[in-house]
Amino acid sequence: MSLTLQEARVRAELISEVDTVAHFDVTSTDRYAFDVTISFSCATPGSSSFLELVGAEDVIVDGVPASYDGQRIVLSDLSARNEVRVRATMPYVTDGDGMTAVTDPADGERYVSAYTAMDIAQRVLPCFDQPDLKSTFTVSVTAPSNATVLANGRFDRREEDTWFFRPTPAFSSYIFFFCTGPFVSIEWDEPYALAEGGSLPFGWHARASQEPQLRREIDRLRAITSAAFAYYTSAFDEPYPFEDYQQVFTPGLNWGAMEFPGCVSFRDEYLTPGEPTAVEQAGMNSVIAHEMAHMWFGDLVTFRWWEDSWLNESFADYMGYEVGGRASGTSLWTAAALGRKPTAYRADSRRSTHPIAEDAENLPDVDTAFSNFDMITYAKGNAVLRQLVTWLGEEDFLRGVNRHLSAHPFGNASLADFLGALDSATDRDVRAWADLWLRTTGFDTIVVTRDGDVPVLTRVGSRPHRFHVTGFSEDGSVVQEELVDLADEPVRLPSFAGLVVVPNSADETYAELHLDAESRAGLEQVLGAIASPLTRALLWSTAVAEVERGARTAASLVALAGSQLVGDTDPTVFEGASAAVLRTAITHSRRDDLPAVLEQLAALADAVLASGDPLREAAAARLFARTAVDARALHERLQYAEDQALRWLLVARLAELGDASAIDPEAARDNTTSGAHAAIRARAALADTAAKATWAERLVSGELTNRELSSAALGLWGTGQADLVAPWIVNAPRELAALAQRSGQAMGKLIAAALPFYPLADSGEAFAAALRASIDAGLPTVAARGFNDHLDDVERARAAHAHRR
Repeated sequence: MSLTLQEARVRAELISEVDTVAHFDVTSTDRYAFDVTISFSCATPGSSSFLELVGAEDVIVDGVPASYDGQRIVLSDLSARNEVRVRATMPYVTDGDGMTAVTDPADGERYVSAYTAMDIAQRVLPCFDQPDLKSTFTVSVTAPSNATVLANGRFDRREEDTWFFRPTPAFSSYIFFFCTGPFVSIEWDEPYALAEGGSLPFGWHARASQEPQLRREIDRLRAITSAAFAYYTSAFDEPYPFEDYQQVFTPGLNWGAMEFPGCVSFRDEYLTPGEPTAVEQAGMNSVIAHEMAHMWFGDLVTFRWWEDSWLNESFADYMGYEVGGRASGTSLWTAAALGRKPTAYRADSRRSTHPIAEDAENLPDVDTAFSNFDMITYAKGNAVLRQLVTWLGEEDFLRGVNRHLSAHPFGNASLADFLGALDSATDRDVRAWADLWLRTTGFDTIVVTRDGDVPVLTRVGSRPHRFHVTGFSEDGSVVQEELVDLADEPVRLPSFAGLVVVPNSADETYAELHLDAESRAGLEQVLGAIASPLTRALLWSTAVAEVERGARTAASLVALAGSQLVGDTDPTVFEGASAAVLRTAITHSRRDDLPAVLEQLAALADAVLASGDPLREAAAARLFARTAVDARALHERLQYAEDQALRWLLVARLAELGDASAIDPEAARDNTTSGAHAAIRARAALADTAAKATWAERLVSGELTNRELSSAALGLWGTGQADLVAPWIVNAPRELAALAQRSGQAMGKLIAAALPFYPLADSGEAFAAALRASIDAGLPTVAARGFNDHLDDVERARAAHAHRR
């Protein structure tokens, strides 16, 4: 039973001043136990309410068996002030929705993480599981003797095997967290003038087997953490709201990271086996800054209901790229233009698109709201906020943000509150801007035409845009640049006459770009010579979008990469663009055309490797490993490769080509968690009918953990194997739908992502019909969204191919 908006509103009127004291015992490997006392006020004595608690056994409330249906504990005849003590045992899980237990295959060590989110806290402890009923938490945890325990509150003391943490400020249940295990820790005192003693305890933590990787990366991780903290504590008027700041790489987390107050959890995959590539570094820097932004925007001030989740995620996503770039001394907007922003355009092209700022009534329950944690809320919201900052100016934007934060510390706020704060900080009409940008769906198009030699910009859509336009000469050098406002009326650019013209050249607004024939032809020759990496990134994303809408063939995109990307020495542009080209070539090529496309991309990778450029070597080596068709060349590279991630890509590609000889030796060489998942992918990728049958069955068996399921799907639908897996493609929607019926929210999302995903252009009517049938038969809310989105992607790819013909 998913909490409804109406239930949440009634309970929020009734319940207040919540305090939670919780003790957990995670020493048993079978089930964990808790003893939780919740104190709260009731506005109407004599009323009834409920606590959420899912899947508990032996539930005792105030010393007697509970009135408990497996999901809710009834609270009757409440007093003005109440205290409820709940004791029970709960199961560990492996899907990341609740108390997640993972054993590290590298050393056999066990890690337990209390993962919460949305309405998942109720799978960890009894609580009022809605964002506008905040609670303080005083936590203690009894753990194995070799374990470290990390939690929301600052560590207080340890008595034998029990760890005690100080009481926290009030925050929402969906960001409650603790984790245990034999973590390796690197800690320091971060200078902070407002803290007692002038500093705060900071730390980075990782699984014991990841100690070499943590020590390799710690200088970078600490530098970004400290620089981001310095920025936020100077830019925001409200002090940092918690007593310490721990960051921990945890296994089995369903999200990239989670903003648990004072103790942020990151996917342990972010701590890469080998030296991270340029895009991986950019991603890590942005996530560090993203999660730290949440300490203020989300944890300190929280939305009331899930329709305003974008207030958290859009803001943090924007700050992640902006502040992460400042902290690292590089622009992360280049990586965003190639990897993040295109996901927003794709999401906005589907039938499931929705306004960034939804009406609460459109999200009547938590399951429906969960589906809105998507790339509209994250990537589009990020892009739209970047346009808002361009339109308002950073000074006015931050002034408004500070007024918002200062008005609601440790409380809840709404879109109206946020817009009121911004409106008070500027002469511009922010509310009207918000109606156009936040309350609508879709994206505008900026069209370039010519009046003689004079470029003319026209907006197809309804929103005001402010962005830079750059004019280039025939050799790609900048001749002219201008900041323009584009709205209802076309904008003529007489000073750009005869030039190659790129609107939105700094990627400041959110709009698709349709270039005129002269500019498009010119850029085909000089794209790689343009000085700005961000402009090149924008143009590569524009070329990919042209394939997706049928204005360009996948073959022409690959040819463009061969001529213009081969000499691009910016490691982020090369890696991000080559990955985007490869993904698009796979999904939008006919299966008969795919071998030639892969051969061209392997040749591109070989040429870059031959150039001896160390900054692009890792990305080029990975591109080769994903595209090569020569098994002997793959074995040769495997013989000398040192980076473990690259080695597994080589092994997986060999398996796709039918060569399983490297899988078992590599699994023995790399017995880590990431190695175990990579081995699953490689075994599922093997070009062998029996292997495919085995993994098609295991994929839908329900026996795989969240990570194992994703790895198996990645291998099962291997590159160039459309004919081999054809017998399982049409059945996959029905079988995965059955698995989704017995799975939770996050797993439902992963199951939908496990659907066959290429070549989309060849996905026939039988597969589309199977998807429709599964949807029509009824699916859980979250899985249904994923199935519908996949059907949209298939139909759009087929339509794009038909348009090109």
